[in-house]
Amino acid sequence: MEALAEKLGVPIESWIVDDGVSGTKEPQKRKLGKLLRKIKTGDVIICSELSRLGRKLFMVISILEHCMKIGAKVLTVKDGYELGDNVQSKVLAFAFGLVAELEREMISKRTKEALARQKAQGKRLGRPNGSRNKKHALDGKEELLSRLLRQKTPKQEIAKKLNICYGTLYKFLKERTDLNI
Repeated sequence: MEALAEKLGVPIESWIVDDGVSGTKEPQKRKLGKLLRKIKTGDVIICSELSRLGRKLFMVISILEHCMKIGAKVLTVKDGYELGDNVQSKVLAFAFGLVAELEREMISKRTKEALARQKAQGKRLGRPNGSRNKKHALDGKEELLSRLLRQKTPKQEIAKKLNICYGTLYKFLKERTDLNI
């Protein structure tokens, strides 16, 4: 990417590395969303390949459409494509987006098939010994939680004060009937 930027005389202002974040997640839930909100006319986004933008056809197309409306270009290093506001770019975006989505579906299907095969062979799936994360977000906060419940503080407010979601609080109280006052 650096070599391509240097060759085109385009300065690199920032890098996005979404290690461990699935391309199936909406761009707004990835660092890419922040970048897409900041780009302006004349900007260039360089990515290794189109599938790095997203793994679903319509997601890739909407990202490219957003860039085209603004007047920004998307360049791919591996394929050497320059996607701007023209018909060829739209056709390429459609084709590569479709391929990325199909590839993702095939990977998912193969994974499910492999897990089903292992299960059919009697292999235990999941964590060893069926263990779970024993620590809970509310461990050590029982005293505060009991006090708030005795004071008839609404559960939504308790969840907010303890910085947890309402569902977590609800499940915890369901398991710990000794605290549910």
